[in-house]
Amino acid sequence: MKQEAKPFTTGKRKRAVARAWITKGTGIVKVNAAPLETLTNDLVRMKIREPLILAGDATKGFDIHVSVRGGGIMGQADAVRQAITRALISQVPTLKERFMHYDRFMVVYDPRRTEPHKPPRSSQGPRRHKQRSKR
Repeated sequence: MKQEAKPFTTGKRKRAVARAWITKGTGIVKVNAAPLETLTNDLVRMKIREPLILAGDATKGFDIHVSVRGGGIMGQADAVRQAITRALISQVPTLKERFMHYDRFMVVYDPRRTEPHKPPRSSQGPRRHKQRSKR
């Protein structure tokens, strides 16, 4: 007998990819199987909590489990934030307008990337030149 797959939503930021599963529950949020409260970085924790705060009481009836990998700490935080937002919108569609008004990148993918470094002076960055003196 084939097991039914739970639907999930994705969130991406740079190299980080997060998948969020939302089910009926009591309002528990777990990131990589750890409760959200146990995350040590305060800024990351606040960034992930933004959609939960904006949604208000709508989140009390759902458990959200997020799996994230790749990228750096803040990229992962943004990916988790986007995955949670999309999961909440899938259950409560009226929240989409509120999220879009607050921050568009909570719902929509952010295509910005860093520019590749250029050959002769690649350690200084993509557009850095040698400093010149006028006098």
